Amino acid sequence: MRRSGGGPVPVIVEAVKHADVPVYLDGLGTIRALNTAVVRPRVDGLMTKVLFHEGQDVEEGYVLAELDSRTYQAQLDQATAKLAQDQAQLANAKLDLERYERLAATNAGSKQQADTQKAMVAQFEALVKADQAAIDNAQTYLDYTKITAPFAGRTGLRQVDVGNLVHASDSQGIVVITQLKPISMLFNIPQQQLQQINDGLAQGPLAVDALSSDGSTVIDQGRLMVVDNQIDQSTGTVRMKAEFPNDGLKLWPGEFVNVRLRLQTLKQAMIVPTGAVQRGPNGAFVYVLVDDKSVSMRPVTVGVQDEFDTVVTSGLGEAERVVTTGFTRLADGSDVSVQSETGTQSSSGQPPQIERKDIRPTNEGGEHHHHRHADSDGGSQ
Repeated sequence: MRRSGGGPVPVIVEAVKHADVPVYLDGLGTIRALNTAVVRPRVDGLMTKVLFHEGQDVEEGYVLAELDSRTYQAQLDQATAKLAQDQAQLANAKLDLERYERLAATNAGSKQQADTQKAMVAQFEALVKADQAAIDNAQTYLDYTKITAPFAGRTGLRQVDVGNLVHASDSQGIVVITQLKPISMLFNIPQQQLQQINDGLAQGPLAVDALSSDGSTVIDQGRLMVVDNQIDQSTGTVRMKAEFPNDGLKLWPGEFVNVRLRLQTLKQAMIVPTGAVQRGPNGAFVYVLVDDKSVSMRPVTVGVQDEFDTVVTSGLGEAERVVTTGFTRLADGSDVSVQSETGTQSSSGQPPQIERKDIRPTNEGGEHHHHRHADSDGGSQ
């Protein structure tokens, strides 16, 4: 066994840890309102009232503005009066029909006269139905003089003031309403990850995090709603849509936001510090502490990793400790002097669990949320 010259090499070691490790895909998304509407009048008229404030949150059906309704009210009254007139004529025609039918039954009257009266009754019945339709139409136009919100959302800047004549054909509308809660995000993912995403969706909804510009803070948490049905051949990416509750209104339409999509969670994965993993001609390896006085070079197979930790899928035992510093003087079998140690085994004999916090709050018991990335074939990035 080869020993290092100059005495034992001072090193720092850390015990192998276990935790649930989420695997993420990163991207850049654009926030889009779930619904946006330019509110326009549906009838022509003079605007008499504006009942909203700019930037106000309104519910569906909230009256935003009112137009002069006198003309439309008069049309409704006229249609109502016409209905009453035709109903009176219909009632009289029915009475005459009964008389003519009795006379025709005793041969005291003409059957032709009774048939003519029956046709007159049918004609008045049709007129009554037409009058009712005219009333419904007039009522609809009258209702249109109250301009309401088509859905719950926030109003923008007012485009028309009181006293202006507005038309149904106006293009700019009165105000734009945008639905902010919930809100959606569009983002693209490379086509190489499409199969992983579909596999994840087969297991259930996939979580999506909206991150701050520096990636250090989770702004909101949502879920993946739609994977587009085709790949953009010009970019080699797939467009996806996520939805967020946006209860705190931290996401705004048109905003660019970093996004990460959780593909899966590796349950109780074996984790070592990323700095402990070295690269050589034969692949990745670590130095394992042996009997607290020497090290052994151990080839390992690594999975996903980030700047802090690396998942090791094979090559290490449950309670082993790996060297994290002092590699320049190390070789297989070198004598070492352990200067400090972190993550040592607990008195219960169980492997230590990761305790460091990450940029994402814990939603599941004992889950360690480090920012793991997956490449196109599911390996480390």
